[in-house]
Parts: sequence; C-alpha cells; structure tokens
Amino acid sequence: MTAYTHGHHESVLRSHTWRTAQNSAAYLLGHLDESMSLLDVGCGPGTITADLAGRVRRVTGIDASAEVVALAGQDAPANVSFQVADVHAMPFGDGAFDVVHAHQVLQHVADPVRALREMHRVCRPGGIVAVRDSDYRAFAWYPELPELDAWLALYLRVARHNGGAPDAGRKLLSWAQQAGFTGITATTSTWCFATPADRAWWGGMWAERILHSAVADQALAAGFATRDDLERISAAWLAWADAADGWLSILHGELLCQALGATRHRWQELPGADAGRYQRLVQ
Repeated sequence: MTAYTHGHHESVLRSHTWRTAQNSAAYLLGHLDESMSLLDVGCGPGTITADLAGRVRRVTGIDASAEVVALAGQDAPANVSFQVADVHAMPFGDGAFDVVHAHQVLQHVADPVRALREMHRVCRPGGIVAVRDSDYRAFAWYPELPELDAWLALYLRVARHNGGAPDAGRKLLSWAQQAGFTGITATTSTWCFATPADRAWWGGMWAERILHSAVADQALAAGFATRDDLERISAAWLAWADAADGWLSILHGELLCQALGATRHRWQELPGADAGRYQRLVQ
C-alpha cells in the first residue's frame, strides 16, 4: 500500500460512514443475489459492507488498517466478517468469492494493476470484479472560489507524493485491460451536493479535514502548504457551504469486470519504459 493520504481522523470517517451500497455501489446491485459470497476490499468502517451483506449470502471485508477493521466489526451483521489484509497479496484461495468489490481503493494503492490481478485471482471464473473510484481532476463546483482551486492543486500534489492516483476514475479501464480483463462494462456516476444540508455536511467536513487530518499533516511536512494556506482553504469551504447557489459534483469511474473462465494465466512485467505494466501469457 501507499501511505493513505486521508488518514483516519474523525472528519474522514464521517465521510466514509455516510457511504451506502445505494449511493456508492448502485452499478453493482442489480448483479447480486442471495446465493453469492462477496469480498469487500478496502472496506473502511464497513457501512457499504454491511449494506451489501443484506443482498448476498456472505461478505468478507478487508482493510489495511487494524484500527478501522476493529471499528467495522462493531455491531456487524451475522453474515459479515472482517480482517486486516493487503489487496496486493490477499490471504484467500483462487476463486474464493463470487464477487470482489472495491470502492475508492485503487487510487490509494501502490500498484493498481497488481491489485486488480489479485482481485481477479480470488474471484471465481465467471464472477464479477467491481471497482469504483473518483477522479479529483474532474470535480466541478460553483461558486468558483480561488481557494478551492488551491485546495484541489494541493490535494493532487499530496496524493501523488504518496504514490497515489487521484485521477483514478479515468484510469480504471486502462488498468483493468492491463490486468487481463476482457469482459468489462465501464460506466460513470456522480455524487452531487447542492442542498443547504448537503453543502453544510460536505463543506464542514472538508473545512475540518484540511486542518486536522493526514492531508494537512502531509502537506505541512512536505512543505507544500503553510498553516495560513490551510486556514484560507478551510474558510473557503465554509464560504462555499454558505452560498445559496453552492453546487458540487464528484465524478466516479466504475467497472464491472467478468473474471475469466477455466483458462489459466501467468503474468510477466514488461521491462524498461513499460515497467509496471503487465502482459498476459496463456499457458
């Protein structure tokens, strides 16, 4: 894993616990049934995981953070279990799950193609690998406050400094193709925050996060911003939330990938300038 850009400050978990299967995995829901087993990769505090558990037979949630896994396990449904694991090398056998799902995960991992190959490995032949990631460069908002432009530039810089891909949404299809998937359905969806209540929640959350979360700590430590810079950005988020015409749209890329059938594959990393890209070799 890369260093997790957001960390686990309360303002971050407030955002994560808002997420549900309906607002974060709607593209997948029509493909689920009660006979299925599902792996939720990067489950965080487990709200999407618990929602998915009401639609399938069994769910396993994994996350790299032991602290978050412990939180997710509190009051979890009976058909859900959680454990600490790394998406690059998961402790499950080949074809262990009918569905493998990851929400807002690939933008944070060290090697998204390797992660997708590993998700493919633990998905049964004919099963589904489902991934959804936002694309920060495609965020759109109004009013067009210059401090929010500064916020976006700073976030992109911090995320890339950590080895992440904050524009992951637009790269998902390319990564899945490099990972060897062929049966891919690519879509997009958005979150929109435009009501007074939604603006107060989102703007207030980021006003706090830019001052107190790991994003702030990393920006200051790397010399990318001063405390005064962060204070100005925080105030801008509150100003945006108070604007009667305030509006924000967050674009997400989504993929449904069918796991390959009986044909087995091995993988070879390409050399030189293409290092980090993979070709599929059929045995």
